[in-house]
Amino acid sequence: MKTEQIPKTYEPKKVEDTIYKKWETSGLFEPSDPNTRMHPNDPNKKPFSISMPPPNATGTLHLGHAVMLAIEDIMARYARMNGRPTLWTPGTDHAAIATENKVEKILLSKNKKTKQDLGREKFLDEVNDFVKGSQDTIKNQIRKMGASCDWKHERYTLDEGLSRCVQEVFIKMHNDGLIYRGNRIVNWCTRCQSTLADDEVEYKEQYAPLYTFKYDKDFPISISTTRPETKLGDTAIAVHPDDKRYKKYIGKTLKADFLGTPLELKIIADKSIDPKFGTGALGVTPAHSMVDTEMAQKNNLKMISVVTEHGKIKHGISKFGDQYVTEARENIAQELEEKGLLSKKEGITHNLSICYRCDTPVEPLISEQWFVKVDEPAKQWPSSAKASAGKKGKKLSLKDIALEVVKSGDIEIVPKKFEKTYFHWMDNLHDWCISRQIWFGHRIPVWYKKENHEEYVVSIKSPGKDYEQETDTLDTWFSSALWTFSTLLDKPKKNDTLDSWIERNRKKGKDLSTFHPTTIMETGYDILFFWIARMILMTTYTLGEIPFKTVYLHGLVRDKEGRKMSKSLGNGIDPLDMIEKYGADATRLALVIGTTAGNDSRLYEEKIAGYRNFVNKIWNIARFILMSKGVPQRNDDGIAASTSTSPRNDSLADQWIQIRLSKLVTETTEHFEKYEYSLAGEKIYDFLWHELADWYVEISKTQESTLAPEILFDTIKLLHPFTPFITEEIFQNLKSAKLISAKGRPASGQDSKDKFLASSQWPKASESPKNAKKIESDFKALQNIVTAIRDIRAKYNLPYSDKLDAVITTEKHKDMFQEQELVVEALTKVRIQVLPSNPVEKDEYIKTHTAQFDVYIKLGEHRMREQEKNITKEKENLDIYISILEKKLSNKKFIENAPKEIVIENKQKLEDAQNKLKKL
Repeated sequence: MKTEQIPKTYEPKKVEDTIYKKWETSGLFEPSDPNTRMHPNDPNKKPFSISMPPPNATGTLHLGHAVMLAIEDIMARYARMNGRPTLWTPGTDHAAIATENKVEKILLSKNKKTKQDLGREKFLDEVNDFVKGSQDTIKNQIRKMGASCDWKHERYTLDEGLSRCVQEVFIKMHNDGLIYRGNRIVNWCTRCQSTLADDEVEYKEQYAPLYTFKYDKDFPISISTTRPETKLGDTAIAVHPDDKRYKKYIGKTLKADFLGTPLELKIIADKSIDPKFGTGALGVTPAHSMVDTEMAQKNNLKMISVVTEHGKIKHGISKFGDQYVTEARENIAQELEEKGLLSKKEGITHNLSICYRCDTPVEPLISEQWFVKVDEPAKQWPSSAKASAGKKGKKLSLKDIALEVVKSGDIEIVPKKFEKTYFHWMDNLHDWCISRQIWFGHRIPVWYKKENHEEYVVSIKSPGKDYEQETDTLDTWFSSALWTFSTLLDKPKKNDTLDSWIERNRKKGKDLSTFHPTTIMETGYDILFFWIARMILMTTYTLGEIPFKTVYLHGLVRDKEGRKMSKSLGNGIDPLDMIEKYGADATRLALVIGTTAGNDSRLYEEKIAGYRNFVNKIWNIARFILMSKGVPQRNDDGIAASTSTSPRNDSLADQWIQIRLSKLVTETTEHFEKYEYSLAGEKIYDFLWHELADWYVEISKTQESTLAPEILFDTIKLLHPFTPFITEEIFQNLKSAKLISAKGRPASGQDSKDKFLASSQWPKASESPKNAKKIESDFKALQNIVTAIRDIRAKYNLPYSDKLDAVITTEKHKDMFQEQELVVEALTKVRIQVLPSNPVEKDEYIKTHTAQFDVYIKLGEHRMREQEKNITKEKENLDIYISILEKKLSNKKFIENAPKEIVIENKQKLEDAQNKLKKL
C-alpha cells in the first residue's frame, strides 16, 4: 500500500458517518435467516435479541442513553461476530406526561395558548408534530453513537400495531378480572392534573415547621403535624398501644371543634406509631395519606376528603375553603396560635413527596381511577403459562408470578444484589393505578353510556352513538411494559383477538417465535421498579413466558467529583458534543471502561480525551503495519503471494505475541460471557498499548515480521465491539492492501455483509505450543534487559545519540541474548556482548544487577571521570542540604512552634536525603 494513501492521523469526522451509512444500507444490522444459521448443538449460535429501552420522544439523548447504547451495542456486535442471528430493536416512547408538559410549555411561550384553548384534537396534532421532530433528532444521535440496531424493526409506543396490542391487553385483563374502576387513594400531581404511580413519586429532603397543638381548648390530646390544613379531614387519632399516656382513651370516640369544623375522632392503637415523635399521637387523615388509609381500613374509619385536585381546600369547609393548601396551612397555624391552641412550633427535616416530572408536591387524595389488581388470582391464565404454574393447580396473582420467575432463576438480575431490591419492591406492591388525566397517550378503550357513566362497555370500537369514550389515557408504563413482545408482532388482522394474533406469531419463522423471550434487557438500575418489574408482570400474564432471560443494570453517570450531573451545577456533559470533539470510539470507551454493572461511574472530558489518545495509538500501530515492507500480500485462500517454499521461521517476538494474543482471546471471551465489559476493555487496551505497540511493533521495526497483519486483524476484532468505527476503517485498509485472508473470515454467511469487520468471526484462541512457558520466560528476560539498560541511560543521563557498549553476564539466558543482540541494540542504542562471567575492566563500567543477569555499560575513562564529578557534586549538594535540615530540626523553637505536619515533612525530607547520599 502506498504511504500517501494512509492518512497520518485518524480523523473521526471524516469516516464515522460514511461507515455507518454503509453498514446500515448493506443490511448488516438485520438478523439473517435463523433457519439456516441455527446450530442446535452449539448454544452460542442461538438467536440473540435485545430491545432498546425506548428514549422518551421529548428532546435529545443524555449520558444515561449514551451508556445504554454503548453497552448494548457491545452486546449485539459480540453476538453477531459469534454467528448468532442478532436482533436489536430500536424505538421511542411517547412518554405521555413528559411530552404533554413539554408541548404545553412551548405553546405558552410561543403562542400564549393553553391546550384547552386549542382543544384535544388540535393539541394532539401539535404534540405529534413535536414528537416527529424529536424522533428524527434521537435517531440521528443513536446513529452517531454507532449503535448497530435494526432500523427496519424500529417501533414507537403509539404505532398502530403497538396501540392495538395495548388495547387488546387492557380488554383481556379487564375480562379476566385484573382491571377495575374504583375510588382509592392515589398520588395526585396538581400541576400535571394527573395521577402518578407510587414509583413515579420522588422525595426531596426539606426543612419544614412541625406544629404541636390541640384541636380545641377542651380536647385532652395534643398532636404534632407538618400539615395542619389536612387535619380538617381527621377521623381518628393513632397512638402506640403501650403508650401509658393514652391507654385510657384507646377505643373511645372524642368530639372536637377544630377552628369551626366539627370532628369525631376515634382513638386507635397502632404499633407503627413512634411514641417519641412529637406528642406520640398522630392525627389520622385517611383521605390524604397512604399510611392513614391502611389504618382506616383496619379500623373501619370514615374517609373525609378536604383537598381538591387543584390543591385547594374544598369549597364550604370552614373559613379556609377555596384556599390553596400552603395558604390554608399558614392561616390555620396563625389562628391556632391566636386561640392559644398552638403549644410548639419547631423546624424538622423531612422527605417531601414530589412529582418525578415537574417537582410539584404530590397530594394523596381519593379519586375514581382504573387499577390493575396485583394480589388476586386471575379468572383465566394462558394455557402456555409455564412460568406461572406455581403449585400444581393453584392460580397465582401477577405479583406471585413476578416474584417466582426471579426466585426460580428463570430471570437472572446482574448484579445479583438488585434481586433483594426487586423482591422488597414486589412484596410491597399495591394495586397499580393505570389511568392518567391527560390527552396524549393510549386512550382507555372504555365507552360510557352518555346518560349514566356507571354503565360502560370495554371495547376498541364504540358500541353505539349513545356511548362516549373515556377521556383518560393509560399510564405510559402500561404500554412500555409490553415492549419486548409487542414490537415483535406482525400487523394485526381486522378480526384478530389478542390470543389469535399471538398464536399466529408463535409459528416457526416469525419474529416472536424466534426472538422471544429476548436474551437480555439492559437498562439503568433507576428504572428497575418503573419498567423491569412491569414488563415481568405484564409479559408473564399475556404470553405465559418471561420477557427476557437476563437483566443487566448499569449505574448512573456522575461527574469527576462523584456528583450527580445537573443544570444547576453546570457539570453536565453532552455525549454528542464529546463525539463531535473526540469521536464516537473515544466517547464509548470512556463510558464503558472503568464501570461495572449496577455501580455509578464518573465521566469527565479529560477521560474522553485520554481515550482519544488511545484511538490515535491504534491508528499509528495499524499505519506502521500497513506501510511495512516485506509483509506478503495474500489471496482469498489465505496463501501469501511470495513464491518462497521455505517454512516460516517465527522470531521470539512472533512466538511471544501469538501466545499473548491467544491468552487475551480466552480472557476477553470469558469476560464478555460474564458481562464484564470493563475488564475486557482494559485487557485489550493493555495488550494493544503495552505489548503490541511498546514491544512487538518496536521489535518489528528491527526485523521482518510476516505475522503483524494477522495479529492486528485478531486484535481489532476483539476491540471492534468497543470501537466499531476505527476498527472498521483499519480492516478496510488491511483488506485493500491484501494483507489478510478473506477465506473463512465472515461469520454472517451472507455475501452482502461479508465486506465488513462487523460480520467477521470472533477470534478463537490458538493452541499454545509445548514450550510456551519458556518462550514467555525468554521474552520477559529480553524485556527486562532492555528496561534495565534504558533505566541506566536515564539514571546517568546518557543521551541516545551516544553509541555505547555493554557486557551482559548470564548463565540462564546466554544463548537467547546472543540471538537477540540486534534487537537489544535497536531498542537501547547499546551494542551488547554476552559473556558467562564478569568483565575484567570493572572500573570502566557502570552496572545494574538482577536475579537473572548483570549489565555492565562501558563508559571509558573520560566518561567515568565525568560521572565521578557529577556524583561528587551531587554528594556535596546533599551534604549542604542535610546540614540545613539537621540544624532546623535541632532547633527547639522550630519543633515547638511549627505545625506538626511541617515538622513531620522536614523529618521525611532528611531521611530521604540521607538514604540518597548512602546510595551515591
